[in-house]
Amino acid sequence: MIITSPLCMQAGDPGSSEVQGVVSRPARPLIKKALRAAGGQSKLLQIFGMKDRVVLGNTDTGLGARRESVLDAPRHWWLKSSGGYTEREDEPATFLVWAWTLKVLTDQASSVETLPDTKDGDLELWGLRVSGSVQPAMDLYFSKRSNLLSRIDWRSDIHRFSEWKTMPNGTKHPTKVVGYKKATGKPWYFDEVLEVTPLPELPEPLRAQR
Repeated sequence: MIITSPLCMQAGDPGSSEVQGVVSRPARPLIKKALRAAGGQSKLLQIFGMKDRVVLGNTDTGLGARRESVLDAPRHWWLKSSGGYTEREDEPATFLVWAWTLKVLTDQASSVETLPDTKDGDLELWGLRVSGSVQPAMDLYFSKRSNLLSRIDWRSDIHRFSEWKTMPNGTKHPTKVVGYKKATGKPWYFDEVLEVTPLPELPEPLRAQR
């Protein structure tokens, strides 16, 4: 039997104010460990700029497409170009970014429960399943050694995170993400996060779209 209680850590997202998630009692200390390892709940990324390099395929060629983005996940992801900003509408990856920031664990619409411990190669992991705020449910696995996010299983993919970087304000984020197909176990994309910049608010051209 899972004993649940209202999720007390809220992100203040007006889009989810009518839905109240629940967190199982065993999950509560694990959420706290994950947030602490990432720099603390108050330092989680919300609105931020990001530069990354993406390679599609089963090999990281070292080339790929370089992107500059502004995110207000899970609601918005804009790509910046010389002509301005273009929104990635209905893009599932916006929820994936939201998850690796760990804001998904603090959203008032999220229901969180524990998963059995597992191993991924040589890594020993503990896990949390998040539903309600994201569909279908998303499984997040954390390193037992560091309590940092190591893997997300979602939809038809497995996403592995590594080489975490600590920003000047103490926030931590992964710099390497590799996506694998569950059906084959083969990689299909590589994402190198080159730069992350927390923003106090959206750039002026984007504020009306929030």
